[in-house]
Amino acid sequence: MKHYNIEATLSGERLDSYVNSLGLGFSRSYIQKLIKDGSLLVNALASKSSYKVETGDIITFSVPDEEEIEIIAQDIPLDIYYEDEDMLVVNKPKDMVVHPAAGRYTSTLVNALLYHCGNNLSDMNSILRPGIVHRIDKDTTGLLLICKTNTAYVSISAQLRAHSIKRLYKAIVCGIVNEDEGIIDKPIGRHNIDRKKMAVVDDGKEAITHYRVLKRFKNHTYIECQLKTGRTHQIRVHMASIGHPLLGDTVYGHPVKKLQGQTLHASRIGFKHPSFRQYMEFNAPLPEYFNELIKSNKL
Repeated sequence: MKHYNIEATLSGERLDSYVNSLGLGFSRSYIQKLIKDGSLLVNALASKSSYKVETGDIITFSVPDEEEIEIIAQDIPLDIYYEDEDMLVVNKPKDMVVHPAAGRYTSTLVNALLYHCGNNLSDMNSILRPGIVHRIDKDTTGLLLICKTNTAYVSISAQLRAHSIKRLYKAIVCGIVNEDEGIIDKPIGRHNIDRKKMAVVDDGKEAITHYRVLKRFKNHTYIECQLKTGRTHQIRVHMASIGHPLLGDTVYGHPVKKLQGQTLHASRIGFKHPSFRQYMEFNAPLPEYFNELIKSNKL
């Protein structure tokens, strides 16, 4: 078990919100479950999610180690663009988490991969992430590389570190982007206050995004982004930093009614095959909801 013993440094925030803001990797619903079960204590006493923390409060709880968690295989359909003995290229749908994490151990891409591939997935990442070498957000759609063998994992990881994998994304951003194309070169790291968010920070890691305008609407712009680096939330953070957050981004922008999550699609991926070293490239069309937005007169 992993044990957490945290001294609160802020006052007046709800207990569940405060723990969620610490960036420990747990969903708010999972934190609320721990509180409800009496597994998360404040000053050694059971509390409620609505409890307002005070500076100096001691918050304690424990969660199982990854080795204690059994991830089940689930018969969930996969949109497979390519597969061989080394790897797969899959098109992830909207509202699917890539791998299990505290509070969510089912209905993820990994659960589906375990059903489809059995034990034929690389184990170099972790028990919770077999085969996973890179990822995209729950509400981002598009192409992902999955490694079946450790040899494939080493090769794809090296290409990611060398920034030699081609990754193109389609996105709709708020406002009118005046330049036809541009480069955003701003370091990204954890937000100084809200630890569950990323931000442009001076001591962050190098992050470079190339963008190109595809179409301008009345209040929004349809763009294509190419990543040179692959930081967490990179496109979302970078576009928000220049005043054009992604449409529907509830973290770095504003929520939109009838639109769950940001309009972001990983449309193309290119790489050298880990075994026969031939360059391969795949393209995934926009999902239906995205296409409908582009065709509508509501942008």
